[in-house]
Amino acid sequence: MRYIKKFQTLMLFTGLLFSLAVNAQERTTIDSLLAMLGGDFVSNIVKVNGTALHYVRGGNGPAIILIHGFPQDWYEYHKIMPRLAKKFTVVAVDLRGVGESLAPPTGYDAPNLAEDIHQLVQQLKLEQVYVVGHDIGGMVAYAFMRLYPKATRGVMILDVPLPSIDPWDESIAGPTFWLLNFHQTPDLPEKLVAGRQAIYFHFILDPFHISDAEVSHFASAYADLEHLHAGFELYRAFPVNGKFNAAQKGALDVPLVWAAGENSFFGKIGSRITDALRAHGCSNIKNEVIKNSGHYVVNEQPDSVAALIEHYASL
Repeated sequence: MRYIKKFQTLMLFTGLLFSLAVNAQERTTIDSLLAMLGGDFVSNIVKVNGTALHYVRGGNGPAIILIHGFPQDWYEYHKIMPRLAKKFTVVAVDLRGVGESLAPPTGYDAPNLAEDIHQLVQQLKLEQVYVVGHDIGGMVAYAFMRLYPKATRGVMILDVPLPSIDPWDESIAGPTFWLLNFHQTPDLPEKLVAGRQAIYFHFILDPFHISDAEVSHFASAYADLEHLHAGFELYRAFPVNGKFNAAQKGALDVPLVWAAGENSFFGKIGSRITDALRAHGCSNIKNEVIKNSGHYVVNEQPDSVAALIEHYASL
């Protein structure tokens, strides 16, 4: 019995050392990324809405919240954060289940993710934030605008259609969007992608504008099974997002910008999406096209996206 207790103590101590080593490595990685950003950027984690969110903050002035898509994390915006921080308080968030944010088993629908962001904004004591969301982050930004219109001075949705907002069904049809059904399949994608995140992410991300080092970073944001599962849960929540969006038809005058890449499929249907949003009550909406860009607009045309955000976040 004495030897068993010694063994248990040794295993506990070894586990503690391993945990400290992992945390130290993660801290070193974050510190190096913050150093690359320059300025006064800091990283922190706060408890919100039954989970904990990681964010990176820098700059001063009116607040901008940056929400990433899949399969990325806060680092999606690293090329534009220093520029924006010259005029604004910039907060780039890891959605629940991504990167250094906790990965609870549930809560990945856009309205609940918007509640996460809202509670983060309250804890940081920010007022009248401007919310920018790319890809799935755009779905969260739209939910935030609908749920908390008085908390935002405007929203920008980057290159993503919205479930149940026309032409949603058409925009996700065809062989190009095979990954949507794959990601929504219960349990299977986790099992197939686990341990191969970098390979899979390299395949679905733009290799011409997203470097191998960036892909490796994004793969690390979904490295363990819980975080990888959370990433696919974002897609499995689309039906819930659709029901929420379909019910939102009240008049809303919050300034909304829907922007897409010129070469993205979504860019070709942008006017139809903005017309549908007007029909759903969004009276103050504009459509923008980001020249010479595909879907990953922040990575492909960072200067253009930064200029767009600067313009509309300043109004």
